[in-house]
Amino acid sequence: MRIALMVIRNILFVPYYLFNIWWLGRHATKDKTYAFIKKVTKRANKAGRVNIEVNGLENIPEKDGFVLFPNHQGLYDVLVFLDTCPRPFSFVYKKEVKNVILLKQVIDALHSIDIDRSDLRQSMRVIQEMTKRVMAGENFLIFAEGTRSKKKNHMLDMKGGSFKSAVKAKCPIVPCALVDCFLPFDNQSLKAVDVKVFYLKPIMYEEYKDMTTLEIASMVKERIEKVLEYYN
Repeated sequence: MRIALMVIRNILFVPYYLFNIWWLGRHATKDKTYAFIKKVTKRANKAGRVNIEVNGLENIPEKDGFVLFPNHQGLYDVLVFLDTCPRPFSFVYKKEVKNVILLKQVIDALHSIDIDRSDLRQSMRVIQEMTKRVMAGENFLIFAEGTRSKKKNHMLDMKGGSFKSAVKAKCPIVPCALVDCFLPFDNQSLKAVDVKVFYLKPIMYEEYKDMTTLEIASMVKERIEKVLEYYN
């Protein structure tokens, strides 16, 4: 219902948005493309009556080539980052969401990567591509829980394999805590909702280089849960 509200309240601009996201994704720089997508996302959030409280922007590394690792609460999660993250990023997504209007165009424009976690070979190819692009100075977002938690502000375990690309790229890991992000799309209410995102202190390669990916996953989860416990 809220997705419909976002579209309906911007209905006159939707063709313009879709065309420009498509065109910019093929002909413009990533910075310019991302700036336009951010503008569209902010308008969609306003139309959908979603208010975002953002914390910790100072924790985002100054140099590109980092990975955001948030908890996963629902389909809305990516919009939080498109609205608030000041730096362009691509993201790893489940192929099932590719046909959602506007999200489909954003996925293509930001050259994001679909993953099939049931296909080990395909998942490894995703990790390899992500590693190569992070080492080249791109930023990524990946949901290490693998699927959204249906426990509101409680997390599932993070999967160690999701951290392999960060380890191979020797890049900063930025834990991110999402609070109440299940509210916008996972209920049938159109009342205004408030969500929160916390960009936590980055974990540099020197801090995790001697850890296994499972240990890294546990550490990142623990840091996010320290934020979530205040809202449970």
